[in-house]
Parts: sequence; C-alpha cells; structure tokens
Amino acid sequence: MDERDVYRAKEAMQSAMKKGPMRLAVIIGAILVGFLFFHPWVQVGAGERGVVLNFGAVQDKVLDEGLHFRVPVMQTVAIMDVKVQKAVTDAVSGSADLQDVTSSVALNYHVIPDKANVVYQTLGVEFKERIIDPAIQEVMKAVSARYSAEELITKRAAVSEAMRANLAERLLAYNIAVDAFSIVSFSFSKVFAEAIEAKQTAEQLALKAKRDLDRIKIEAEQKITAARAEAESLRLQRANISPDLIELRKIEANLRAIDKWNGILPQVTGGGAVPFIGIGEIQKR
Repeated sequence: MDERDVYRAKEAMQSAMKKGPMRLAVIIGAILVGFLFFHPWVQVGAGERGVVLNFGAVQDKVLDEGLHFRVPVMQTVAIMDVKVQKAVTDAVSGSADLQDVTSSVALNYHVIPDKANVVYQTLGVEFKERIIDPAIQEVMKAVSARYSAEELITKRAAVSEAMRANLAERLLAYNIAVDAFSIVSFSFSKVFAEAIEAKQTAEQLALKAKRDLDRIKIEAEQKITAARAEAESLRLQRANISPDLIELRKIEANLRAIDKWNGILPQVTGGGAVPFIGIGEIQKR
C-alpha cells in the first residue's frame, strides 16, 4: 500500500467520522418527532377513568389515575369523569288527593369507577339528559302519587327517602350510584296554599285557646288550694283561742300603746273624762 492509498483511507475514515454523529442526530430527531406525533401515552386526571379502545372497540381494562402507555394507531383512550355530579330537576306531578304539585329536587351521583367502560359503551359521555333527568321525573311522579298534598309537607323526610331509594335502584342498573338526594322545594296551587295556611292558623289558635284554658284551670286550682289552706289556718287558730289568750292579746295591745305615749295628757274633752287606755286593767294585774 503506497502513500496515496494510506492518504485516501485516512480521508475516508475522517469523512465517515464526520457523517456518523450527524446521522445519529437525524435518527434520534426522527424518533422524537415520531414519538410526539403518535403520542403513545395518555394521562388520566384525578377523579377520572380511562376507557381503552382497540380500533374503536371498548376493552375490559379501565385505566386508573396517572400516566399510561398505549399502542399508537391501534389504541385510543376515552376519559370518563367519575367524580360526584349534581343534577337539579323540576317536575310537575299529582298528589294522592289530586292536587297539582311542582317539585324541585337535587341529586348527587357518580359513575361507578370500575364500570366506566360499560357506561361509555352503553350510555356514552352525555348520559344525564338521557338517563338521569327522565329517571328523576318518573320517580317524583310515582312517589308523589302515594301521598296527599298535606302529607308531602308534613312527611317530607319520608317522601325524600322514598324518592332516593327508588332512584338508587333505577340508576344502579345503569352503573350509576346515588350519593345524596334532597327536595329543594314543594309548591302547590294558590287556592290550596291558602287553605293550608288557614288550617294552620286555625290549629295554632285552637292550641293557644287550649293552653289558655289549661292555664286558667291551673290558676283556679291554685286559688282553691290557697283558700283551703287559709280556711284551715283560721280553723286551727279558732280552735286554739282561749280566754287567757284573749286577755294576753289585750295586755300586749295596751303595752304597745303605752310605749307610744309621749307622757303628755290630753286636754279636757267634751265629756270631762280623761281617757287612759288599759291602766285600770294593768293595775288590777
């Protein structure tokens, strides 16, 4: 091998060394571009579940919260919200006594996390309008028909519990769990509302009259008891009175009069006599 061959080999080696890093950078760049383009990962947020689809077919596996990898092109992941949702619905129904009842209720519910793929497959994402609202309407009408209009007010807790239990049973069939149910308001026709108000007013007045009557009876009984006690006291006093006791009381009265006397005799009176209470009696003693 002559010097020219050695020189050519050296140049070829240097050229290969210069092209190698560039080719490697190009390859790495292509891989990164392909990685970003095909997006082979998916992030499932808090309170969500990922439904895996293989070419659009729902799979049994449900992805939990966090970062997951998928097969590009073949797999896609649909995100389902499994947090507690709120639905407020108004409905017009009839009571057992044929009164029109307008109700407003609030329902808290959530998709059962492990069944998110079934819900997505059978109901889709927008299921509130198709499932939740109609179920609330039907349950409110069914339960309201069992109670009179007055009972809907007086037995509100029982009515609310009946609606909640009925809704929980209905929605569980769709893999939706009921968390809470509450009746926001009941409203009736103006005529019925006025009748209820008049009845309540009459009941309050009757209750007040009964309380007043009870109070009067108690006060009368107290007076009778006091009078009996006073009469008994007088009877005992009369039983204990004797001539000696009467004489003692007279002496006590005279002594009190003497204690109050200032020592000055009164002027001559019309009769000419000078009164001096009890002195004779005291002297006799």
